[in-house]
Amino acid sequence: MTHDLLTDLRPLLTAEASAEAHASGSEPGDLEQAVWLRLLERLESQGPPPDPSGWLRDAVRDEGRLSRRTHDVEGPYDGEPADDTRHGPEQLALRAARHRVVREAVRGLPGRCPRIMAALLSPRDLTYREIAGELGISQGSLGPERSRCLGCLRRMLAAEVAGTGARG
Repeated sequence: MTHDLLTDLRPLLTAEASAEAHASGSEPGDLEQAVWLRLLERLESQGPPPDPSGWLRDAVRDEGRLSRRTHDVEGPYDGEPADDTRHGPEQLALRAARHRVVREAVRGLPGRCPRIMAALLSPRDLTYREIAGELGISQGSLGPERSRCLGCLRRMLAAEVAGTGARG
């Protein structure tokens, strides 16, 4: 009986939900799902409705009205809650932790890499010519040394990230 009722009502529900969805600002599938749930709850508590088609039309309209009210009250986020561009306490703490890890790794680099990286990361935004002059090296060797230092830093940070995970 229940299976037959659900099978018989499926095309009507699809048509009614499609018609109501546009007016309610919701998806037809969402309305269908809500009405199916409502029908199953009704079947469990009260049994089948005396006029299943009429009940289904009323239920679709009720769900559509509920969806409209919800849509009018609720609004989308302006950005992702964990968006790193927002400066909430969590984002500031995470950014500070990332910067701390990078600074510690830079200090642990070999040779003159810590000085090269510090100059490259300087807030003064130095040019290669200025960096080479400050460090007393040729401008032509700065690029290759920078590449070696970044490769070393990348390996150190990869080992740091791999070392902090759970082992199993």
